[in-house]
Amino acid sequence: MGDARRSKAPPDRRRSESRPKRPGRPRTVRSIRALVLRLAQEDPTWGYRRLHGELLVLGVRVAPSVVWEILREAGIDPSPQRSSSRWADFLRSQADALLACDFFETVTLSGARMYVLAVIEHGSRRIRILGATAHPTAAWVAQAARNLVMDLEDARCRARFLIRDRDGKFPALFDAILADAGIEVVLSGVRMPRMNSIMERWVQTCRRELLDRTLIWNQRHLLHALRAFEQFYSSHRPHQGIANARPLYPLPTPITDPDETTRLEIRRRDRLGGILHEYRHAA
Repeated sequence: MGDARRSKAPPDRRRSESRPKRPGRPRTVRSIRALVLRLAQEDPTWGYRRLHGELLVLGVRVAPSVVWEILREAGIDPSPQRSSSRWADFLRSQADALLACDFFETVTLSGARMYVLAVIEHGSRRIRILGATAHPTAAWVAQAARNLVMDLEDARCRARFLIRDRDGKFPALFDAILADAGIEVVLSGVRMPRMNSIMERWVQTCRRELLDRTLIWNQRHLLHALRAFEQFYSSHRPHQGIANARPLYPLPTPITDPDETTRLEIRRRDRLGGILHEYRHAA
């Protein structure tokens, strides 16, 4: 009897499953999702709350959690670190308004150690030799800064930043002169030459293509060689960093469809006794 009673009244365990489910949050409109991803791509340092605020300014009302979910599904960090902006991003974004300078050493035949100060423009790769001396005193470096400011004004170069290392040869007056001209000095890290990589690369180029291939007699000879290399570097030598153009001149119109009747008459001009070669079309 007991077994029969238990079989007559089985519990209805599926009763709860027959109830209608509570509807979930509707899927975000595709255009809003596309806008969130666009903002995240164009502004990689913005977190989901910053993006949510920008959407509110645009009149798009969604919950912050929705923005967070859109970023997570797209594989984007919803809360990026504010310090994740790389130094290379700064260099690229400020290239047209960025200068870099550095000292480098060379030795003459008499054994005298000379210090050369040079400045390069990041955007155009134009180089400026500010001078060479055996005694880089504070007064000498300050005068070099004044000459640089006047040269930039004559060339209408609107520089805003100048990268330099923490060399003790740079006095406080050097930074003050540049600050009066509206140029902010940015110090590179200790033992971090990559923070001033473009200037360091130029120094290596100057050594490899000039100083390692000639004998420097004295300061006057050094300045003569550096001025010639400065002109060669800025007016003739192509640079990969600016699509093989030249700092002072754009690339000429390319020669299209050359045939056997087209004669390329190229002449070579030597500088500094044949150390530097310039190739030009014959007139």
